[in-house]
Order: sequence, then structure tokens, then C-alpha cells
Amino acid sequence: MIKAVIFDWAGTVLDHGSRAPMAAFVKAFAEFGVAISIEDARGPMGMAKRDHIRLVGAAVNEAWRAKHGHDFSEADMEAIFAVFEPLNVAAVKTPEHSTLIAGTAETLAWCQGRGIRIGSTTGYTRPIMEELAPLAAAQGFSPEVMVCAGDLPAGRPAPLQMWYAMAKMGIWPASTVVKCDDTPPGIGEARNAGAWAVGFALSGNIAGLSEAEMALASAAEKAEMRARATTELLAAGAHLVVDSIADLPRAVTEIEARMAKGETP
Repeated sequence: MIKAVIFDWAGTVLDHGSRAPMAAFVKAFAEFGVAISIEDARGPMGMAKRDHIRLVGAAVNEAWRAKHGHDFSEADMEAIFAVFEPLNVAAVKTPEHSTLIAGTAETLAWCQGRGIRIGSTTGYTRPIMEELAPLAAAQGFSPEVMVCAGDLPAGRPAPLQMWYAMAKMGIWPASTVVKCDDTPPGIGEARNAGAWAVGFALSGNIAGLSEAEMALASAAEKAEMRARATTELLAAGAHLVVDSIADLPRAVTEIEARMAKGETP
């Protein structure tokens, strides 16, 4: 009954904890003499990177004004973006940030066995993805379509990337599509497009831990992270929240049961 799954990338399929963009944002602002916290960097994660920088700039505007003598502006955003993008490109080329999350291969095989097609959208720009996509393909992740931030006039949570992906794949209606994401803007993208939204709690940006760090976390720590991420993703509109891509078959099965009862996104 589900025809296609549209995946986000960082924190959803690879880069457990979505750590590559976080570090790049911190470094980019530091090059302009303004320190931002990890929380500042992670807050708007999932959005197109220019939009993300705008929001971080607004959040630290007081510190920016103190350093540069004026409020954070569009010109400042573009200057930071010019520094950020090469940093993010360099980061995603490392194994630490390009390795598929555990369970990805098994879930992709399950989808293939069910005839469920695979697409993707991302908050990354195309220059970033030109480096990252081949690394993912070498590990077995090659979605039919990859729609990047900047390809269309508006990024997440606007639905345009989802609609474009579905149009390129020839998949409709949106109610037969599941979108998987680890961020509220990505969940919003799914809901605005009319698709089912499945949030990933422990592999993504909200938990923010690498796979090795997550393995060392206690059951109580994992429960706390899961509860926090689940609350945020449900508030953004997720229909279901699971730990990671490894749990997607269970989520799709549950969604199809809800569809069989007449429920729609």
C-alpha cells in the first residue's frame, strides 16, 4: 500500500547524530569572531543551509552586533555561507560522517522486497551532495532521486522538494508515500506535502550522538533522549517516531494497517 519512501540524509541514513553540519556551522561563525553553541547550531537543523544561517544569525544577533557594529544581515549570511559550504563538504567526505547508519542495508532490502521505491530530499546543497552521494552509493544507498536545498525556490518545511521528488518518480498520491526525517523541518516538509511522516529519534540531530557514543549510553540516558526527540518530532507532526532506520519496516507496517482502516495522513 505504501509505494515509496523518501529519506532525508544526515541523521537519517548516514552520519549518526547529524554531526557534520553542526561542526561546520560552529567553525564558520567562529571565523567571523562569533561563538555559537552546539544548541544554536542544531536548532534549525534540517532547513536549507542559507535559511539555517539566517536563523542562527538572528539568535546570536547581539553578539554579532557587539563584534561587527551592525545587526546580522543578508550580506553577513552570504559571507558565512561561503565559508560554511566548503567546511561541510570537507566534513562529509570523512568516514565518520559518510557511513551508513546501522540497519540501513536491511531496511533497503526490505523495501525492495515489498516493491517500495526509494527517493530522497536533503537540506544539503548540491555541491555538498556531489561529494557525499558517491560515498553513500558505494555502500549501497542510491535513491532514484535526490532533491537538494537550493534546487527549488523554497526549502523545508515547504513541501516543494517532496513534491518534486514524487513528480520525478511518478509516484502519487502523496498519501502512499512515507517521509523519514530526524528534524522538525523535515517532518513539516512531509506533512505539508500530504505524506506520512516518520521521525527518527536516536540516530538524528536531536539526540546528536555518534553511533559509538550512543552505544556507550545507558538505558536511562537513551530513554531520556528518546523521550525528548519523540516529543519534538510529534509536535512537528510526525505520525510515528522510531529510533532509527532499522525500525522503519515496523513503522511502515503500522502505517499500512492504519491505511487499511481508512486513515490518511
